[in-house]
Amino acid sequence: MVKIPRILIAGTNSGCGKTTITTGIMAALIRRGFKVQPYKVGPDYIDPMFHTFITGKHSRNLDSWMLQESVVSHLFVKNSSNCDIAVIEGVMGLYDGFGGYSTEGSSAHVSKIIKAPVILVVNGEGTSVSLSALVKGFREFDAGVGIKGIIINNLKTESHYRLLKETVEENTGIPVAGYLPKTESLKLTSRHLGLVPSGEVEGLKEKLDILAEMIAKTIDLEVLLKIAYEAETLEDKPFGLDGMLFENTGIKPRIAVAYDKAFNFYYRENLELLEKIGAELVFFSPAEDTGLPQDIDGLYIGGGYPEVYARELEANVSMREDIKSAVKTGLPAYAECGGLMYMSESITDREGNLYKMAGVIPGKSEMTAGLQRFGYVEVHISGDNVLSKMPCRVRAHEFHYSTTAVVEDFPCSYRVFKPRRNSEAPSWKCGYVSDNMLAGYPHIHFWANTDLARGFINSCIGFKNKKV
Repeated sequence: MVKIPRILIAGTNSGCGKTTITTGIMAALIRRGFKVQPYKVGPDYIDPMFHTFITGKHSRNLDSWMLQESVVSHLFVKNSSNCDIAVIEGVMGLYDGFGGYSTEGSSAHVSKIIKAPVILVVNGEGTSVSLSALVKGFREFDAGVGIKGIIINNLKTESHYRLLKETVEENTGIPVAGYLPKTESLKLTSRHLGLVPSGEVEGLKEKLDILAEMIAKTIDLEVLLKIAYEAETLEDKPFGLDGMLFENTGIKPRIAVAYDKAFNFYYRENLELLEKIGAELVFFSPAEDTGLPQDIDGLYIGGGYPEVYARELEANVSMREDIKSAVKTGLPAYAECGGLMYMSESITDREGNLYKMAGVIPGKSEMTAGLQRFGYVEVHISGDNVLSKMPCRVRAHEFHYSTTAVVEDFPCSYRVFKPRRNSEAPSWKCGYVSDNMLAGYPHIHFWANTDLARGFINSCIGFKNKKV
């Protein structure tokens, strides 16, 4: 059994302020000298970037829809071994999970898996006694979820806070740990896939310093720490990967990973799992480097914002040509979402500007005014690609404001299903296969089906052996 002080900061709904409050609490704890391990519930990539910027530790996703409960617990325990406190940011509203009708994948679901005390963020603007009814309803909806503290957001005066604190504590018995004043200056800017990534926010450190100072004054960190340190112990179950480890052949494939301002949507566990089962990762920039790293045996291009940096990607002709040539000559390559767009012939932005891309896939990507796909999906993989030589299934996630129109008869390896509650699941083709490349819109967490990571490594080893 292991003791991991922890809190999960959840909200009553999206937009209630939990991201601002979570990042502010992380920053305030760091200023006090705590080693904070950050986490994010769900599949989001951008919030974890802010966590990592603040804490200096890689933020991890805890997704209980894509991943089995035992995997979520294992990853949490494994990554919390060297911290003073784990702070987990929730997703949407506390009970909002898969499909809008289930709590599976919700903050509440994750809190029960890792036995994390919940700090509920509520909007206190324009309310008094009714806030107690709201809190009581959230607590009683599922008695297995441990709501141990309340933070009130969006208040104009301290006197209003004192009134709300008194009524909530009197009517629910749950301690109110503090509040955050209503302020516009500390809000983080957004774009079509969510918040603007941390590396692009001007004056982010200064904003976080101000936020940390404010939270230290208006939120009682001692109350939060007491709740965190009273969390139950967790069982440290080893998660065997023996079936995935390769024989000691001495072969260590080098995989080039696109990582820069255009491509940075990766689950940290994906990268670490590839390393754990035998790969050496070499990072490069499709926007700035002149070509691929030398002596590589595989290529991994994740998601991101290629449309935002399309002009720079197009201008880097040598990189585009190097990638196309490498794939055409057999280099195993796997590309997701933004990576798929980069592998197509071109990207057209919302203003109608067309930019040439790598041209591995005979198709064109185009940004759209509305969201095309959003949410969890199940991917049925037909096999015979760089991830799998056998048919298999994996849960995944899609979120994109673009379409990629590929020639009709181009081979696909995916049938993607959007599960529904009371109706037949709609499906579509994706997972384009060209030479030794697989590119699709779904974001896959390798811990959802670890055989896919193993399959990619095997493809890279096979290519390396052919070079010898």
